[in-house]
Amino acid sequence: MRKTLLAVAGLALGGAALAGLLASGALERSVVSRAVETPLGADQIRALAPRGAAVAAAADCYACHTARGGAPWAGGMPFETPFGTIHATNISPSAEGIGGWSRADFHRALRDGIAPGGRHLYPAMPYTSYRGMTEGDVDALYAYLITREKMPVANRPNGLAFPFDQRWTLSAWNLLHLPAAVAVPDPTRSDLWNRGRYVAEALGHCGECHTPRNLMQGLRGEAALTGAVIEGLEAPDITPAGLARMGFAPASLARFMGTGLSAQGGATHQMFEVVHYSTRHMPQADLAAMAAYLFNRDAPGPEADAAVPAAAPAPTPLAAAVSDRARASYDGLCAGCHGAQGEGIPHVSVALRTNAGLRTASPASVVRAVLAGLPAQTFPGGERMEAMPGFAVDLDDAALADLTNWMRTEWGGQASALSPQDMAVIRAAITPRHAARD
Repeated sequence: MRKTLLAVAGLALGGAALAGLLASGALERSVVSRAVETPLGADQIRALAPRGAAVAAAADCYACHTARGGAPWAGGMPFETPFGTIHATNISPSAEGIGGWSRADFHRALRDGIAPGGRHLYPAMPYTSYRGMTEGDVDALYAYLITREKMPVANRPNGLAFPFDQRWTLSAWNLLHLPAAVAVPDPTRSDLWNRGRYVAEALGHCGECHTPRNLMQGLRGEAALTGAVIEGLEAPDITPAGLARMGFAPASLARFMGTGLSAQGGATHQMFEVVHYSTRHMPQADLAAMAAYLFNRDAPGPEADAAVPAAAPAPTPLAAAVSDRARASYDGLCAGCHGAQGEGIPHVSVALRTNAGLRTASPASVVRAVLAGLPAQTFPGGERMEAMPGFAVDLDDAALADLTNWMRTEWGGQASALSPQDMAVIRAAITPRHAARD
């Protein structure tokens, strides 16, 4: 009994000591150099700000730090997590934002996840990816943000339950999930591939949405870019195999990221925001580099593949009765906009017979679009797609299953045996955000 009590006491003391170390920050690992302790001069800030605008666009800062209808850079955007709601913070140069932050403060927040005063940031802010940003790019971003208009908007409180509202516990999270070091250029790969890795992994932080997470919401490195579910919406597999399965090639992917439209469909939901606020502003060279990296190539693909529609995969078998019922639903509800053969109508609706959404493993995105609809969207270059109405009241779960199975087998080239029960689960999970009308 005495040994047991001593063992328990030892564990308790050890746990308390570890908690103390975590709370004190003694176990934090910084990648920020001492050089940033020297403040930037006014002339340096003016010179760096234009470059910082490009960095801010590539890092997609505006989309997250500007609430719908809110002041620019003033925060307030809600993010739903398994642990509660987190609101993006004000990053304008006001007192409520980063107005009192030094150059070093900004570097530590962006790359270490620790704000002034030792306050840990929640990893909804992708500092795990921004950790890989260069010192020069972080300086430029700081110079750009600190010269924006001040927005005196108070930060909204987060809605996290205990113990997730205890920021010091993020020391343990960082110890487990924050990379100890940052990637350096791989001398065995081309400059194009290395630039693409930097754009995709650090600046663009693609993995933050497209990589599945563990129970603690850390990125699962062994499954990088294989797809994930974010706020109930599917971010597809963007490994080379996943992209090829959706019908992309390097040049067509670069075009999609720059315009939001391709033979594979149009960007919707969060991906539309990525294109609208971020990737359409990126240099063509960076889009090509990112595409080359995602396809794991050292040279760009043929330019021609951006203009050639991806061939539809060969249909897979489906029971004749299911096909007949689904075809009737499609002709009555979908063909008027998407064409009798799924060819789409320019400036009205995207093609379905080459649509990436019908080739992904999960049917959720397509089913949600059918049920909840999609808003009208304006894409770069003046292109637009008309609004798609939702058909939740027109299709019961059995008819929806038939339609989804038929489209996935006819134009997605994959076996599909979804049941009405599967449709009911997706229908029940739909929120107003999935309709993309907020």
